[in-house]
Formats: sequence, C-alpha cells, structure tokens
Amino acid sequence: MASTASPTIRARRLRRELRRLRAQRGLTVDEVARSVGWHRAKVIRIEQGHSGVASDGLRKLLDLYEASPEERDALASLARQARQKGWWSAYGDVLPDDYVGFEAEATAISTFQSLYVPGLLQTEEYARAIIHAGRTAASKEEVDRVIAARQARKVLLARDVPPKLWIILDEAAIRRVVGGAKVMRAQLARIVEACQLPTVEVQVLPFAAGAHASMGGAFTILDYAEAALDPTIVYVDNDTNTLLLEEDQQVSRYRLVFDHLRAKALDPDQSADFLVRICAELQD
Repeated sequence: MASTASPTIRARRLRRELRRLRAQRGLTVDEVARSVGWHRAKVIRIEQGHSGVASDGLRKLLDLYEASPEERDALASLARQARQKGWWSAYGDVLPDDYVGFEAEATAISTFQSLYVPGLLQTEEYARAIIHAGRTAASKEEVDRVIAARQARKVLLARDVPPKLWIILDEAAIRRVVGGAKVMRAQLARIVEACQLPTVEVQVLPFAAGAHASMGGAFTILDYAEAALDPTIVYVDNDTNTLLLEEDQQVSRYRLVFDHLRAKALDPDQSADFLVRICAELQD
C-alpha cells in the first residue's frame, strides 16, 4: 500500500494510447475488428476499459497500427503493469468500481459532499453508522470488510508526499447527527484535526449561502502529476451508481462548479470555527 503506482491508471493509459494509435491510422472500430478477426464488441470493450487485452491481442493491434519499436515497448510495459493487482483488489467484493484505483495515484483530490463526510476523513464509528443505514441487510462480516477497505484508503494521506485534499462540505453533512451525538462529536473533531494538515483544506458551505452550483449532489475531481498522460477525471456519485467523466468539456464544467462552491463557502479558518461551534452544540 505504500506505492502510489496504480494498475488502474496504467490500464487507462493503455486504452487511451490504443485509441490514439487507431485514430492516427484512420481506422474505424469495424475495420480493426475485421483485420484482427475479432467481433467489434471486443475492440470497444478494450478501448473503453471493460476488458483487458492479452499479449497476443496487443501484438496484433500494434502490428495493425504500425507502432514504432518505442511504442511497442512502452505499451507492452503498460499492459504488464495494468495486469498487476492493487491492494484494493482484495476488497473487490465491497469496492465495486475503479474509484479507489484512480484515487490511489491522484496528486490532488477536490470533492464536494452534500450529505455526509467523505470516506478519507470518516471515523470508524461514523463509517459504521453510515454503512448500517445504507445496507440494512449487511452482515457484520460485510460491514467489517467495508470498514477495512476504507481504513486502507486512508494510507494515502500519510504518504511522504500525500495528495492535496480539498473538501467542501454542505452544512447538511455536518448537521446530520450520524450514529448519535458522541459519534458525531468525534467525527467533527476528526475533521477539525485534519484541517491542521498542510495538504488538507476544508470549507463548509452554509445553509445561508442559499442555492448553489451543485444542487444535484456530490462529485470528486482527481488530478494527476502527468496531466498529458493522465488527464483529470471527475466522479459524480449518487445512491445508485458512480459516473466517471473524462471529456474536457465535462471536466471544465465541474472545475467551474467547484470554483463557485469555494467562493460561496466559508473560508478554511471560518469553517474550522463553524465545525467547533456545531460540535459544542451537540448534546448526548
């Protein structure tokens, strides 16, 4: 878990490069499928990340795309790295999407949360209360697995060079008493503690700010050190699914939304004071 290298990121680079090489050769998906003897759905699955590509399949594609020796070596290396397992693969039963794999190598994480404290800052007791509320039929073992996965995620905040974490919390997320007053006080105290870290900024968006640019709900922007190789990703989260957005126009829209939210929210010092005040108001 100490390594920041993510097989999920390497797999994304690989499929982006394969799409680039196909476009460079002016080939359609159907033309590629006919040339290598595959169904067109297989090409689409590989390019969209729904399926991996074996060594012989990669070699067929690179032959068709007339890849240079340097490109062949680089993509073969990416394919090997993409087949490795990140620590999160051990929790595949409770981490159903690729978010943690994308988060693992991010250098900046900017998130707006409207209903609850984000996982990276959740205390165990708060997390248990959230999980029990959302998974009423979950067994103790399943809940323990989810908790273990969330605890493992937090390692990235303790790295020598942790990602920059910028959180905007709607007031609703800190007013809602999850797990009882004692649990909520400890959770708010954890957020205030995190505010002291040089790589963490927390802002509260108060009810008094009125309507805002993300009334639709939560989202997270993930930025990477090598933006040309790993462009920014936006995750839009709701109760039923998680949507990954990569198009420049989509990313730009959410950056603008985040900037609007930052402008309407209390500044970090005011936010810390606000959290302390709410914590003091909680009664057993």
